[in-house]
Amino acid sequence: MGDLPAIAVVGASGRMGQMLIRTIEASDKAVLAGVTERAGHEWVGRDLGLCMGGAENGIIVSDDPLEVFARARAVIDFTAPEATLQHAVLAAQARLVHVIGTTGFSEEQLAKLGPAARHAVIVRAGNMSLGVNLLVQLTRQVAAALDEDFDIEVVEAHHRHKVDAPSGTALMLGEAAAEGRGVRLADVADRGRDGITGARARGHIGFSAIRGGDIVGEHDVIFAADGERIVLRHIATDRAIFARGALKAALWGLDRKPGEYDMLDVLGLKG
Repeated sequence: MGDLPAIAVVGASGRMGQMLIRTIEASDKAVLAGVTERAGHEWVGRDLGLCMGGAENGIIVSDDPLEVFARARAVIDFTAPEATLQHAVLAAQARLVHVIGTTGFSEEQLAKLGPAARHAVIVRAGNMSLGVNLLVQLTRQVAAALDEDFDIEVVEAHHRHKVDAPSGTALMLGEAAAEGRGVRLADVADRGRDGITGARARGHIGFSAIRGGDIVGEHDVIFAADGERIVLRHIATDRAIFARGALKAALWGLDRKPGEYDMLDVLGLKG
């Protein structure tokens, strides 16, 4: 066990943070280096096992990422954009693999990851599951095969606690559809309709977001023309699929050169 790579988890108390912790602890390929929470959080300074409702495990929740990163070879990050940018600087200094599942970045924020990627491996994806990344590939191929007689709509559903919309996965799918069409998503995205909006613009890619209950994640890409529809769908019922994908990404990144990667790289689906 002492030879296994040590993985840090930031945002330990969150839904994904706890799932990541359980996934790493159950793995025979990695060990948990430590975990963090934001300063002032009730978990800070307490035993992680007790915080998660189990037995003591000797890992104390820290509010100092640098101290935790010093013991790790990789860090998995499903937090918030500003926090992730701060973590990226520290991970680059420590030459860690930084796996980013955080969503809701602006284009300006994403650009700030570039300098960190010159010194560390960054694997960033709006969704870490195999099924969704296959769906991204299919979406790109179908969009390339169909002309603008087919309207494209991306419909996504998540639990009531999700704070960003459209989801990172929906935007991945929209980007794939735009790439298939040979256009920029920023030029054709329709991310909100309310009131008298007029007819749908030809060639636009629409987004709809549903929030409610404990929905883990559902994504449909609809290609709708007169008289027919093609619907590509992925339904996640257990967020453990995202944690397993993130751990796979962290282990994959250990042997890579610094740079920015995504799950298509990790899964060998590019090209």
